[in-house]
Amino acid sequence: MLSRRQSAFFSVPVIGWIARDLKEGGPDTIYYLLVILLTLLVLAVMQWGIVALSMTALAMVPVVMVLLILITVGK
Repeated sequence: MLSRRQSAFFSVPVIGWIARDLKEGGPDTIYYLLVILLTLLVLAVMQWGIVALSMTALAMVPVVMVLLILITVGK
């Protein structure tokens, strides 16, 4: 049984469907998601140019910082 918070999150149209499929789907699901995200990035660069690539890199800065901190801590 899902809690109310999980049920509300999974009912969001696109993001919830992907999250539910990642949680309940097979082990190949993460690779499909990565291919979809890479395809969206390529299409964005084709549409808007280097700006889309730089905005993606800018959005990844906090993710990389958290990963560096986790590596430093030893987790």
